[in-house]
Parts: sequence; structure tokens; C-alpha cells
Amino acid sequence: MLQIPLGFKDQPLDFDPAASRRFRALFISDVHLGSRGCQADLFLNFLRDHDADVIYLVGDIVDGWRMRSSWFWPQAHNDVVQKLLRKARKGARIIYIPGNHDEFLRDYYGTHFGGIEVSESATHEAADGKKFLVLHGDVFDVVVCHARWLAYLGDWAYDFAIFANRHFNFFRRKLGFPYWSLSKWAKQKVKNAVNFIGEFEQAVALEARKQNVEGVICGHIHHAAIHDLYGTRYMNCGDWVESCTALAEHFDGTFELLSWTIPEAAAMPPELSAPKGVPAAA
Repeated sequence: MLQIPLGFKDQPLDFDPAASRRFRALFISDVHLGSRGCQADLFLNFLRDHDADVIYLVGDIVDGWRMRSSWFWPQAHNDVVQKLLRKARKGARIIYIPGNHDEFLRDYYGTHFGGIEVSESATHEAADGKKFLVLHGDVFDVVVCHARWLAYLGDWAYDFAIFANRHFNFFRRKLGFPYWSLSKWAKQKVKNAVNFIGEFEQAVALEARKQNVEGVICGHIHHAAIHDLYGTRYMNCGDWVESCTALAEHFDGTFELLSWTIPEAAAMPPELSAPKGVPAAA
């Protein structure tokens, strides 16, 4: 496991002068470059406006599953890759922790690509000395681990929901209504989905306790959150398909969820900090 020591940057970085917000660390997951659902333009806009000493790419940055069935790689997706490489060249430490959709990179643990480190997991030490396990989280998903055909089917259904949602929101915008996420609504309303989220969060939190760290930072389930429901700090980065969210550590060691569904977006709405419907710890 990659260890990120306290004070990993002692000198100011050569930040992107265009970036208006700077953090000690940024955690980004589930971008799904190579899929039609990827919000690459918004993500690129986010990267231009945010910088950090260290950037964790917490899995499913590239969607290898989707690209195996049909090739989709517009210029905006290439621009995202180039922007990340540029940040690495300018001094940011970038750590790539592959997920299940970009599992082809799991053959390259310990190597570097253009200054980007590939690691199975990492331990992030915050400015206040607290340590957090950083991993994608798919190893705690029973469907992904034991019924891959069902995972592929679910991935297809999710893509269809995103496709339908895109067209639905086209007409909402025409009528002057704001963006509305179909799959996010379904996760909050459908009992099985809510139970899955709660079980996933509990399993990941248990792993953090086993490794004697203060908390865990992950992705995978496309559900941004910060809470302590299971006896340890649980933080999920969210995704860049629907919610367009990232996790940031400030220089005092505090963490914040950022939302970037519109360029002027700032902090995550309070209701996402503790998801509704998740059962309390037993």
C-alpha cells in the first residue's frame, strides 16, 4: 500500500495560475472517460479552476468496459487526460488507484505514466495527522466480485438510465427547469438501492477500522457523502457522470465535498453530507 506522509509537499507548487481554488489534496473518482455519460466538459472546467498538492484518482477514471464494446473518445476526453498530465508536470503528485472499470491498469501497480503513479490503494495522512485509507471500493461489492455478468447487466441498465435522463433534462431546460437526476432519485427512493449503499458503506468503514486508520475515502457507488454513521469517517468522492462531485482536503486538514454541475457551483448541499435512508450503525 502506498503511504503518503504528513507534509508531503514542503514548498509551494507551481500551480496553474488560472485555478482559483487550491487545496492540500483532491480526491476524484468515477469519471468514466470513454463512455457517453461522462461529463468531460464539466470535469475539465473543474480541473482548470481547482489545484492541489496531491490529486488522487480513485478508480473508474477510464471506462474500459464501455470501450471494449464501442469506441467513444471525443476531444474533450483527450483534453482531460492532457490536463491531468500537465498538472503532474507542474509539480502536483497524482496517484491513480484503478477501479473495476479500469482494472486493466491493475497490472501496472508501482509504475508511472507521465508522472502519474499507479497504486492498489493508499494511506493519506491529512494535515492534522489523521490517516485515511484510500481505495476504489469495488472489492466490497458482492455483485462485482461474484456475479460479473450481473454487474455488466447493471452497467448497461445504468447507461440506459443516463441516456434517458439526458433527453429528459433537455426538455426540462427548454421549460426553464433545473437539472434533475433520474438514477440519483432512484437510489434514494428504491429500498434495495438504499440498502446496498448502506451495506457498502458499512463494509468499507469496517475495513478502515481493521487497518487502524481514522477513516476511508472511496468511490465506486456514485454516491457522494461524508459521515460517521459506522464508527469511523466515511467519505465518498461521488462521480462525474451525474453529480459531478469531488472531495477536497483544506490546508487545515478539514474535508469538503465539492459540486460542479454548473461552473459557478461551490460547496456540496448539506443534504448530501449524510444520505437519507441509510440505517444507523448496529
